[in-house]
Amino acid sequence: MNKLLHIATLGKTVGIKGDMKLHIQSDFPEQFVDGASFLINKNDKVVLSDVDLERGIVKVNNINNPEDAKKFTNAKLYTTYEETRKNCHLEDGEYFFFDLEDCEVYEDGKLLGKVHEVERLNITNYLVIDTNESLVKEGHPKRFLIPFIEPFKKDVDIDNKKITVSGAIDILEAS
Repeated sequence: MNKLLHIATLGKTVGIKGDMKLHIQSDFPEQFVDGASFLINKNDKVVLSDVDLERGIVKVNNINNPEDAKKFTNAKLYTTYEETRKNCHLEDGEYFFFDLEDCEVYEDGKLLGKVHEVERLNITNYLVIDTNESLVKEGHPKRFLIPFIEPFKKDVDIDNKKITVSGAIDILEAS
């Protein structure tokens, strides 16, 4: 089974026609369109219709009454990494968070650690780094954050799972 990516959660019903709140957990709202289908577990899919992103509401499986729609309240919507790559357009210098995970992070040829995850705080993305074991033994923290912006981000090589940064050693030593 392909690994699934949580991209939205259905909220409470709205009004009397079966509309539901849609809480998007993705940078790519363009994937939420009429007719789009998403997994809600490993086997069951839902199909969206009447998508209104401005109001944050959708219909699910063409249900037109709140009683039937309520069974989907709090359902998480999932997609696969492959579907995300197919349906979401990246600009130059943009990366899917899941592609950055597990990349090794280097500064001046020194391995600082591996990306555990990417976290967004306000408008800035941060790489959450699991510190290299040898640096932990030197007394550095087991995990630290690097802003994933210029001037810290120097080079990203997704194919070789390698990110080169600048200024991260200073952040690690101050952590």
